[in-house]
Order: sequence, then structure tokens, then C-alpha cells
Amino acid sequence: MHNDDTLKQLLTSIRDGTLDINQGVEQLRDLPFVDLGHTKFDVHRPLRNGFPEVIYGEGKTPEQVGEIFLRMSEHSNILATRVSPEMAAHVQTVCPEVKYHELGRALTFIRNPISFREGEIAIITAGTSDLPVAEEARITCELFGNHVNCISDVGVAGLHRLLHRLPEIRRANVIIVIAGMEGALASVVGGLVPQPIVAVPTSVGYGAAFSGVAALLGMLTSCASGVTVVNIDNGFGAACAASKINAMCQS
Repeated sequence: MHNDDTLKQLLTSIRDGTLDINQGVEQLRDLPFVDLGHTKFDVHRPLRNGFPEVIYGEGKTPEQVGEIFLRMSEHSNILATRVSPEMAAHVQTVCPEVKYHELGRALTFIRNPISFREGEIAIITAGTSDLPVAEEARITCELFGNHVNCISDVGVAGLHRLLHRLPEIRRANVIIVIAGMEGALASVVGGLVPQPIVAVPTSVGYGAAFSGVAALLGMLTSCASGVTVVNIDNGFGAACAASKINAMCQS
């Protein structure tokens, strides 16, 4: 259940008399944000932009993330990105229902059933080394209610691999293209399909790739039109953009 549905249900219960005013005030206590001292997590964010607040794990202590999960689990589904195995282990002692996705370095907690919209997001990687970023994108897309088709290791070094998968790629409403090295896959896909493309440069590559800068610049200067680029290794950001596009396809 989304936060706007929860708020509507609360107000309806007060109106109908099944919930008294004091109980309603208690439930509204944590709106619009919950203050933990070290963190103020935003309960009203889904009402404003359609997405719940997501925890960025890097830079936080395991104890801080554990406390955030404990309190957020009272309200909604939870996603945390950039989570180390050590942090995940601590959070799971606090919230045993939490699932750790090691490849994507993400934690998820499902409190309310996910309502999946129609349509599909395709996530394409140039190489197997790009899979951690793709996994972060997949987890995010699915938590936000999108069906996902992941197609990996179809980079430009063997273009026939991509062409073999084109029919299913063209079924998607929006495509996330993830590539390191020179980042050429985004331009190639952009020249083959009509769908909007969200390109993600990764930090995969030898020295002159400059930890993803070469791929970033290559995607930004793509000769294929309609390619949008997010930051290096930002699978989460790409998933948010693709989710918004996919949601608009339903309206």
C-alpha cells in the first residue's frame, strides 16, 4: 500500500468512527518525517514524487542503518543501496525479515505487497563486469513496481549478441543501458530502437577509462538521439528515471 493510500484509509477511518481522533493523532505522529537524531527520514516523499525515501548506506554506521530500518519498517517497504556485507549482517540482526542482495549491494524489506504496473523495463549490460550496477537497477525497478527483463553481456565487442536479443528489447517501454570501457553500447542501442534510453556509465575498464569517466563522456556525446545519461555506477538513479517513464506509459 502506498503512503497516499495509507493516509486516505486513516482519514476515512476517522470519518467513519472506526478510529478515534486520539488514535489518528498517534498514527500521524511520524508525519511528515521521523527524527532519529542522526537521520530524519521522509515519510511523505511518496506523496510528493511517487518514490519512498531510499537509504544510502555508504558513510553511515551499521548501527545507524539498523535503527533506520527498524523505524522505517513500521511505515513502508525499504530499500538501502551501497551496503557492505558487514552492515547487512548487523541490519539483519535488528530486522530478520530484511533480504541482502550481495551482488547489487542492496538491502530490501517488503512490508506491503508490491503493485506491479503493466509494461516492462529492459536492463542491458555490455559485460558481466557491469552486473553489480545492473542488479542495483533491477532491485530498485522491481521495488518501485516495474517488471524487468535483464539482458547481460551483449556489448559491442560481439555485436551479434545484441542483435540476437533485439526483438525482446523492443518490447520494453524504456531501456537502461549499462556499460563501462568506452560506453559505446548506449549509442548502438540508441540507433536501433525507438524507446527512451537511460544510459549508465560504469567504472569498469583499464587505465584510460578513468574509472568510468571515458564511458560517461562517450555516452554524453552519443550521436544517437534520445539517450539520457546518469552518473557513473548509478544504477539506482537510472532505475528511478526509467520507473517514471514506465509509469507515464500507463497513463
